Amino acid sequence: MMAVENCTVFTDFIFLGLSDRQDVQQGLFVLFLLVYGTTLIANLGMILLVNVDARLHTPMYYFLSNLSFCDVCYSSTVSPKMLTDFLSEQKRIPYSLCAIQMYSFGAFADVECLMLAAMAYDRYVAICNPLLYTVAMSRRVGTQLVAIAYIVGLVDSAIHTCCTFQLPFCNSNIINHFFCDIPPLLALSNSDTSINEIIMFTFIGCVVGSSIVTVLLSYSYIITTILRMNSAEGRQKAFSTCASHLTAVAIFYGTLLFMYFRPSSRYSMGTDKMASVFYTVVIPMLNPLIYSLRNKDVKGVLKKAINTKVCSG
Repeated sequence: MMAVENCTVFTDFIFLGLSDRQDVQQGLFVLFLLVYGTTLIANLGMILLVNVDARLHTPMYYFLSNLSFCDVCYSSTVSPKMLTDFLSEQKRIPYSLCAIQMYSFGAFADVECLMLAAMAYDRYVAICNPLLYTVAMSRRVGTQLVAIAYIVGLVDSAIHTCCTFQLPFCNSNIINHFFCDIPPLLALSNSDTSINEIIMFTFIGCVVGSSIVTVLLSYSYIITTILRMNSAEGRQKAFSTCASHLTAVAIFYGTLLFMYFRPSSRYSMGTDKMASVFYTVVIPMLNPLIYSLRNKDVKGVLKKAINTKVCSG
């Protein structure tokens, strides 16, 4: 620590984590190690399936493979450090690594948000304009949408990280959380954070708001088109192609809105920790399971891969 102009500048932060009881931490280590392992296996398996089977070489599964890649990356910015801290007496993280963790997590969270919006638009084109689908959702268009998502995520996260780490953290370096996120760091700072809150609400609001508007508009047209279908089988098939995506959207956006769209005075760290665990650790594990269990194409390719492996064995 270095004293500079009556302000103690810390070189690292200390997490309080999810629990201070050693026996509880050991149990949490085993639980979250299983969750993180499942996340890696499920998402990497999804990416492999999409890339090796020609039946899944469509825009919908191209977005799904990118969503799985994003889940692996943004879960990996939090889970390894959290697992290490469960076995450590002092949960320290250097100042610079805290900034890197915040930046990486924020970027991939934004990308996931925009990727879900792109997937909603893809379903809109497929159901409402099927004859134009191959043109409107060509590989070039899909690549451009993915690139835009990453550019927006990287820039937006850089703004939040720079604004947050320009704040003074003089009185304490103890973060009442298990990773470097914006709300607990704003609560830790001893200065006025109203400008940071405005920036957070504005930029995250733009990303999340535009994504939610895209999803709502897409599904309003989709539902209208489905209700006009004469065939009950056609309606059921159309709804089934959207069910997985709607489930993932509801879980992700609901948690995100709960976490970031409240003033800092209303933050309850105990509640926010549980919500953070859900969207940083659980959701990346759930997404590939939701899509694989409710998607006939993915289940078909998976069964074929398993049968091929069994026969070759």
